[in-house]
Amino acid sequence: MTQETKRAFLTDMEQTHGRQLRRFLSARMRGAAADVADLTQEIFLRLLRIENHETIRNPQAYLYTVASHVLHQYSLRRAAAPEKMAPLQVVLELQSAAMAPDPADQLETEQRLEKVSRALEALSPRAYATLVMYRCEGLTLQQIGDRLGVSAPMARKYLLRAISFCDQLLEDMEAMP
Repeated sequence: MTQETKRAFLTDMEQTHGRQLRRFLSARMRGAAADVADLTQEIFLRLLRIENHETIRNPQAYLYTVASHVLHQYSLRRAAAPEKMAPLQVVLELQSAAMAPDPADQLETEQRLEKVSRALEALSPRAYATLVMYRCEGLTLQQIGDRLGVSAPMARKYLLRAISFCDQLLEDMEAMP
């Protein structure tokens, strides 16, 4: 599929369903109306990544399915309090800069941090949120379960998945030259 065909598909989707999609998002975001534009953009970016738009039988239903997934991920990120992660990122950047005064070492460190960041996106949103709440906020499994609307044992399973994933990621990174 050509870029032009993709753009035409997205333009048509935005013109046909854009207004209703923004209302759909606004109604479900309760107090976060400023994020509606960002989420709308994320939804359309996900549609842009699809190789064959012709295979979608019902574009409107597909659009709202993608929107529901984006909303779900958004709510999990908010539950994980991403604003508390920003200082952590600053500390990591400062630490990497202090530890690696050589530009080549600094670049390598930044590339590794980027790989870790991208790799963590492969975690399920709940496992990621659980890891953040447990490690960054110091919440108990019961508190995490309450925030996510699951039991404490289920929160424990999410945490174990995330930790196992991180362990494997670190092993893979150490094995890399």
